[in-house]
Amino acid sequence: MRILIVGAGGVGNAIAVGLARRDFFEHAVVADVALARAEATRDQVGDKRFVAAAVDASDRAAIVELAKSERIDTIMNACDPRFNMPIFDAAYEAGCTYLDMAMSLSQPHPDDPHTKTGVMLGDEQFARSADWEAKGLLALCGIGVEPGISDVFARYAADHLFSEIHDVGVRDGANLVVDGYSFAPTFSIWTTIEECLNPPVIWEHDRGWFTTAPFSEPEVFDFPAGIGPVECVNVEHEEVLLIPRWVDCQRVTFKYGLGDEFIEVLRTLHLLGLDSTTPVTVRGVEVSPRDVVAATLPDPATLGDKMHGLTCAGTWVTGTGKDGAPREVYLYHVSDNDECMAKHGCQAVVWQTAMNPVVALELLEAGTWSGAGVLGPEAFDAVPFLDLLRENGEPWGIDERT
Repeated sequence: MRILIVGAGGVGNAIAVGLARRDFFEHAVVADVALARAEATRDQVGDKRFVAAAVDASDRAAIVELAKSERIDTIMNACDPRFNMPIFDAAYEAGCTYLDMAMSLSQPHPDDPHTKTGVMLGDEQFARSADWEAKGLLALCGIGVEPGISDVFARYAADHLFSEIHDVGVRDGANLVVDGYSFAPTFSIWTTIEECLNPPVIWEHDRGWFTTAPFSEPEVFDFPAGIGPVECVNVEHEEVLLIPRWVDCQRVTFKYGLGDEFIEVLRTLHLLGLDSTTPVTVRGVEVSPRDVVAATLPDPATLGDKMHGLTCAGTWVTGTGKDGAPREVYLYHVSDNDECMAKHGCQAVVWQTAMNPVVALELLEAGTWSGAGVLGPEAFDAVPFLDLLRENGEPWGIDERT
């Protein structure tokens, strides 16, 4: 396998760190619009299989040229989802397998955004699935942590734990703190604003996909590993668009433990128009308000030595077990920030996202996972993924709640 990683931010860097410990590939290009950042990742891993390159993630033609010149067969998109389509299209044109960790962006319904869906997450990519299939190419979308391992958990539950599933609820919570900051998001603020302020999507078997208001339906969810009860709210996320396509169930939701303070900051940004991606002119310079917000906040990749605590990603499933009795389980993965920093040099949220595409790449190289078209993680057998995850030193758990 010859891999092109587009994006050398926190997650792209962590993917390179994870890849450097495995022997299933022969060559990896770390590419970023800032060459110095790609070079820093190359130097950090200290592996002769890695080279650095400069590329603009919005420039489809430049990505195609780089992929062809480096004889790339697999493109790993490690950028914000606003760059998905040029990277996705470049992979198709170059004849490469494609992976990402978040799908193409949504557009709220123009008249009734809190009831009806508009353009949904992933719609642009799914619309091109037949083209990818006809060409015999695979686009594996949403293979981070959420979406990603959460979707794998849903597939595992359907195949091995339940005879009938009612609810699939992805639930994310943490007790992370960042020393020295009153407000410091632990993941890309651009993506966080996008998913938290858009209308959340819910799926029901008899109704299909519909929307609700941001931060709606708060519930307290008890997370394992000592995190404990955390209030979670509805947030727009890919799992709700992915899971029903491959897992037979009655309802799918995604809820995130944001906290009151975080929600108020997001609401204030929206109130002031600072969540907008439409450029405004400031002293003769055009700039996106959301990019300004991102520029004023610390880079999440640099916060690792100031962060403490745990983050948990998982999938809560209810229904009827294989024995015919009611069953309720929470399948989960927990990352401890101090352990992640000591073992990997990456903060917990970044590492928890990056480890999953590394596992998926290895399964694709081995032929254990294969396919054509635009597919989500649920389209593949979960067991090889979860076994290899453990082999990579990342245990996962099942919390029985019946």
